[in-house]
Amino acid sequence: MAQAQAAKMPRLKERYRAHATAKVREKFGIANPMAVPRMDKIVLSVGLGKQLEGTKLNPVAKEQVLSDLAVITGQKPVMVRAKKSVSNFKVRAGYEAAATVTLRGNQMWEFMDRLVSLGIPRIKDFRGLNPKSFDGRGNYSFGITEQGIFPEVNMAEAKFTHGMHITFVIRNSTDEKSRCLLAELGMPFTEGVNK
Repeated sequence: MAQAQAAKMPRLKERYRAHATAKVREKFGIANPMAVPRMDKIVLSVGLGKQLEGTKLNPVAKEQVLSDLAVITGQKPVMVRAKKSVSNFKVRAGYEAAATVTLRGNQMWEFMDRLVSLGIPRIKDFRGLNPKSFDGRGNYSFGITEQGIFPEVNMAEAKFTHGMHITFVIRNSTDEKSRCLLAELGMPFTEGVNK
């Protein structure tokens, strides 16, 4: 039974347990294993403000964004409604404004592995992720301008391109600990950070 579970463990989760936590504990002098930073969840969101036509969302755009997120993550996305009206952006309270997916557990590790090994290397003119995009509590966020970096998405059938915002939520962490942890897991930050 234990061998079957070990065989199903995602590759990046195994790397996290075997190497990344040890490196973070050594670098920051963490004695208690429960105090090591842990990946909690990954949140993907796509804003649909540009696709509003008058008072309602363009149904073709909504369908494409929902199907793209479902194919990329393997999970059904949910629509998020605007909480406030903002006249400059032509948004009213209650309008469907974004689609979002929250990944946890093995799905989170599998997505992160595909993102680091397949998705990010396909970004045009990529020079590394910004190492300063932490929120002060150890969570890391960055944006992608095109859904086509994921091999699962068929861009020949896409009606339009859309980006997405990806947030790594990390527990028990500070910005420095999270930066070290993500670098050990293969996140390609700009030069000088991984040293």
